[in-house]
Amino acid sequence: MDKTPIAVMATVFAGGFIALQAPINAGLGKAVGSIPAASISFAIGTAALVAITLLVAGGYGKIGAIGGLPWYYLLGGLLGAVYVTTALIAVQTLGAGGVTGATIAGQLAMSVVLDRFGAFGLEQRELSPLRLLGVGLLAVGTILVVRE
Repeated sequence: MDKTPIAVMATVFAGGFIALQAPINAGLGKAVGSIPAASISFAIGTAALVAITLLVAGGYGKIGAIGGLPWYYLLGGLLGAVYVTTALIAVQTLGAGGVTGATIAGQLAMSVVLDRFGAFGLEQRELSPLRLLGVGLLAVGTILVVRE
């Protein structure tokens, strides 16, 4: 069974949460300050992930394997914190559409570079003219959304 349609729909659904995240966190930021809001957001997310890990994955049984990983595999949380903090502050200037557009444009641009070099164990994929056009069109779309 091809799981691609399910994966795409789940990712689209989760991507919608990114659009919700920035304005929700910005509202929290107005109440407590931007940096504390980012910290609170991550604390709640951490609590949720701990619960999911314990209830769904059955715990942290393989945590010992972390010692054998390259250091850069441990940067995901830091990168997420940078994104959440940036989006929380930028949404006040760009709006939810601008932050989401810029986020997706950045994700797509970086992802095609990662694909091109097969970074982090990804399958290497050509940086074709159509892929470059897709990145360019998304960049233009982001500019149009931000300029309004």
